[in-house]
Amino acid sequence: MAGQTSDVRAGGSTAPLVLAADDNAADRRLLELAFADLGEPYRLHTVADGHEALAFLNDAAADRPHLILLDLNMPRLSGLELLATIKADERLRTIPTIVLTTSAAPADRQAAYERHANAFFRKPVDLDDFFAAIRHLYDFWFVRAELA
Repeated sequence: MAGQTSDVRAGGSTAPLVLAADDNAADRRLLELAFADLGEPYRLHTVADGHEALAFLNDAAADRPHLILLDLNMPRLSGLELLATIKADERLRTIPTIVLTTSAAPADRQAAYERHANAFFRKPVDLDDFFAAIRHLYDFWFVRAELA
């Protein structure tokens, strides 16, 4: 299966697992760097499109992610299509799913929430702001929130 898992912090298989779907290799690398910068336990599995994300989610041998980050504009299966599929599947619908995108279009934000996104984040352009956004996501979902 395509995709890459980073397991660079302590915690091994008990560390929170994040699935990130983004067709932009540079953005996937930026996510890897931002998570590594946290200094917290994590596992990050990155994929390049919605089909790869679904393959990972449906792989019986793969761990269930604790959080899904997805871009809207991906080939083969868009972020909105992936989001709708996740939220329609009773095995997956409780996984918090965050849209992380460059889109500022209100219609994209509305469409994401109509498909039951748990949050809609615009990717910050500034590197420090991007790292801070990932820190806030991590702190909220893995420190403050109690996940199913």
